[in-house]
Amino acid sequence: MTTDELRVLGAADLAEFLALADADPVVNVFADHRARTTGLDPRWLGGEVWGRFVSGRLVAACHAGANLVPVQCDQESAARFAERAVQVGRRASTIVGPDAAVRQIWQTIDGAWGAAREERWLQPHLEIAGDPLVDPDPGVRNTTREDLAALYPACVAMYTEEVGVSPEATGGAELYRARIQQLIARQWSFARFDDAGEVIFKAEVACVSPYAAQVQGVFVPPHRRGEGLATHGMAAVVEHVRRSIAPVVSLYLNDWNHPARTAYERVGFTESARFATIMF
Repeated sequence: MTTDELRVLGAADLAEFLALADADPVVNVFADHRARTTGLDPRWLGGEVWGRFVSGRLVAACHAGANLVPVQCDQESAARFAERAVQVGRRASTIVGPDAAVRQIWQTIDGAWGAAREERWLQPHLEIAGDPLVDPDPGVRNTTREDLAALYPACVAMYTEEVGVSPEATGGAELYRARIQQLIARQWSFARFDDAGEVIFKAEVACVSPYAAQVQGVFVPPHRRGEGLATHGMAAVVEHVRRSIAPVVSLYLNDWNHPARTAYERVGFTESARFATIMF
């Protein structure tokens, strides 16, 4: 008899979950990172990871915290997780992951979580597993605590432009500043500064597994765009990351961001999947 069960995963499921994520380790780097750093303990997750078991075998999962993230979900699994999400109510500020799974989740939720603030479909997911194709910017380096005063405003500007709301809204400045400080401490924050001390390029590593590192927060101030700073800056980030953090560098971006897509392709990134993001 075939059994089909959804349940919350725990520490005893960690090895099986990591094996599931390993089916597409670069696409699943966020979930892999969260599992390894928390041991699937809900106290450290700030949420739960749900698993779908068919005949006792884990076939799909879903990270359900601040982000709802499907892992190796076919249409049926995505719908099952969406039904559970409706039952528990909205806790996430975003749904993000492979486009087909996110579409199925969103269709199944069918208004139960209220209206989305923004829907972003068919976001190119890009990867590079070799040396960059252009010269790295030698001025890009790991940031330090002493850089925070100059770096923080650039991080706020990037977030506001990308997400559409300031990270400092509703009293979030202290938490966001702590996040930037954490990235600096981990040596996951990179930037180039001009002679006046202004940030003219920056990027951060968001999450890491033994297989990949996902980059976020790529930013060049508007008055310095069009100079190639992002292209050569990202080449430097790729070198730094592949040398000391993970062998593959990935990121995803909005499908309408053609200048960024062009810059990444010049560096050597290639498309490996399509993502979608629903923001509340």
